[in-house]
Amino acid sequence: MNYNQLYDLCLSYSKLVKGVIDIRKYTYYAITYHSTTLEGSTLTESQVFDLLEYGKTSKNKPFEHHQMVFDHFNALLLVSELVKSKSIISEKTIKLINATVIKNTGSKINTIAGSFDSSKGDYRLCSVRAGSRYFPDYKKVPYLMKNLIIENNRLVSNAKTFKQKCEAAFSLHFNFISIHPFADGNGRTSRLLMNYILAYFNLPMFYISHTVKVSYINALEDSRKKENLNPFYNFMFAQYKKFLSKEIISLKK
Repeated sequence: MNYNQLYDLCLSYSKLVKGVIDIRKYTYYAITYHSTTLEGSTLTESQVFDLLEYGKTSKNKPFEHHQMVFDHFNALLLVSELVKSKSIISEKTIKLINATVIKNTGSKINTIAGSFDSSKGDYRLCSVRAGSRYFPDYKKVPYLMKNLIIENNRLVSNAKTFKQKCEAAFSLHFNFISIHPFADGNGRTSRLLMNYILAYFNLPMFYISHTVKVSYINALEDSRKKENLNPFYNFMFAQYKKFLSKEIISLKK
């Protein structure tokens, strides 16, 4: 990966969007579409646009999927506002973002270990899995999250180069989703946290296309198995380049 070339794409993209009305809004629509589709939403890109732009619902599509889209979009707006303060991410910030992500789809959950409300950003008190992957025991979650925040703040504080800034964002994404601290919305929250860090460094937010879901999951698993973030970093840098190149072509038109 040529990081100087990728940084030049970031600069070109940022320069081009300054002259386009509502570009941020439409980019947020696209981010919302891809992130929710990765998590099972069946709304098409045009249906997401109609829902967010005009409040138009789509027939024969689950109401829960509409809620998913609304909640994610509001969480993205929240991230955009929070990052303006230039505050380092805290546990409170993470819980607030997740609570917004599943505001209308979360619920109170009763377990042997106690009750928690997934719609309010409570850490899970149950086991979770994704496919064949089981995530850390819920008892370890508070400790793991404290360490994640400490490590993220260290990386952000020490990041000087473009590559280091992106890796800080991608590292938070990877480590958060590997903990899976919440009962639901972990994937969406991980990508929002990644974009928080990118925006913190004044770098463009982007999305992972839902069309590469299998490759995305494979990159996560490959890094876990090797206990090395390079496979995930390589995948994410390639996705970032793909997003920027595509958007620059569209903007130039």
